[in-house]
Amino acid sequence: MSELYAVRRARLRDRCAATGSTAALISRPANVRYLTGSAPLGAALLLGPGADVLLCARPLTGDPTEGRPADDVRVSVLPARGGDPVAAAAGLADEAGAETLAVEEHHLTVTRHRALSRVAPRLRLTDLACAVEAQRLVKDDDEIACLRIAAEISDQALGELLESILVGRTERHLALELERRLVDHGADGPAFPTSVATGPNSGRHGHLPTDRRVEEGDFLTVNLGANYRGYRCEIGRTFVIGTTPADWQIELYDLVFAAQKAGREALAPGVECRDVDRVTRQVLEAAGHGEGLGPWTGHGVGLEIDEDPQLSPGAMGKLDACVPVTVEPGVHIPGRGGVRIDDTLVVRPEADGGPELLTITTKELLAL
Repeated sequence: MSELYAVRRARLRDRCAATGSTAALISRPANVRYLTGSAPLGAALLLGPGADVLLCARPLTGDPTEGRPADDVRVSVLPARGGDPVAAAAGLADEAGAETLAVEEHHLTVTRHRALSRVAPRLRLTDLACAVEAQRLVKDDDEIACLRIAAEISDQALGELLESILVGRTERHLALELERRLVDHGADGPAFPTSVATGPNSGRHGHLPTDRRVEEGDFLTVNLGANYRGYRCEIGRTFVIGTTPADWQIELYDLVFAAQKAGREALAPGVECRDVDRVTRQVLEAAGHGEGLGPWTGHGVGLEIDEDPQLSPGAMGKLDACVPVTVEPGVHIPGRGGVRIDDTLVVRPEADGGPELLTITTKELLAL
C-alpha cells in the first residue's frame, strides 16, 4: 500500500511542479488520508521539498478511523500542545528553501491563511484548488475493493435487523442497533449518522431518529452505510411493518422503484451527470411528486460520503468508468410517510456488464 500512496503523491507533485509550486500543503482530511493512508484529527501533509511530512497535533492513537500512515511518510508530532500543523508545515517548507507553496484555499480558514503569512512571510502562496479531489474521483482497484467490503457489511447489518422483531421499538433504538452491527461485522464505524424513519417520518431525506415507536402498517425507511478503512458506502431501503401493504403504499413504492431503476440503468461512462438526474427525476415529476424532490438524486462516494460527481439538474461534466455513485430518489408525503431507495454502484462500460451494484439487499417491498 505504501507504493500506492507514493504514486498518488508523485502525481500531485508533478502537477504542482507544472504550475511552478515547489511544495504543497494538504489540509483537507480526506485528501490527507488519500495521499498518506492516515488522517489524524487536524493533521496536515507537507509535500516536498525533500521528505513528505505528516504533521500532527498529538501522537497517533492507532484508532482505525484515523488510518495508518504509509511507511515512506515521515510523521512529526508538534512539541507544543495546541499547535497548528498547517502553520508548522508552512514553517518547514520555508526552512527547506521552498519559494512557493500550493495550499487548499477552499479548505483553509481566513485565520489559518493569515497564520501562514506570519510564519513564512517569504513564501508565495498559490491555490492548489481541488486538484486532489479531481485525482480522487476515479477509484483504483484497492479503493473499489474497500467499497465492496463496506457494502457487504452494510447489507449484513441491515439483513440481521430485518430478522428481528421491530414493532414497539423506537427509531433511535433501531439506528443504534444498526450502527453496533456495522462495527460487529468489521466496520470502523458508520459512514454517516444512520437514519431510521417510521410512519409519517418515513421517506424524509436525512431524517434524524426520534423516540417514535414502530407501529403495524407503518412504512419503515432505513438509510445506513459502513466506513471501512476510510471508504464509505450508502444503502437505503423501505419496508412495510407487520401487514399487507395498502394500495397507496404499493403504488408509491413502485413509483420510486421505477425512478431508481431508471437512474441505475442510465449510469455509463460518458453520460452527462445531469442526464442521470433527469431520467430519475422525471419519473417522479410525471406522477406529480416533483415539488418535494431534493436538489440531487445521487452523488459520488469514497473517503467522504458526499463526493463529486453530483447527480443534479445543474451538474457539469460526464461520468467516468470506475466512479462509485449513489442513486437515491425518494418521495415523502406530509402526514403519511414515504419511500426512499438508495444503492451504491460503480460506473462500468456496457462491455464490462454495465454498472456494478455493490449494495445487494433486496428491493422487493417486504412486509416485516
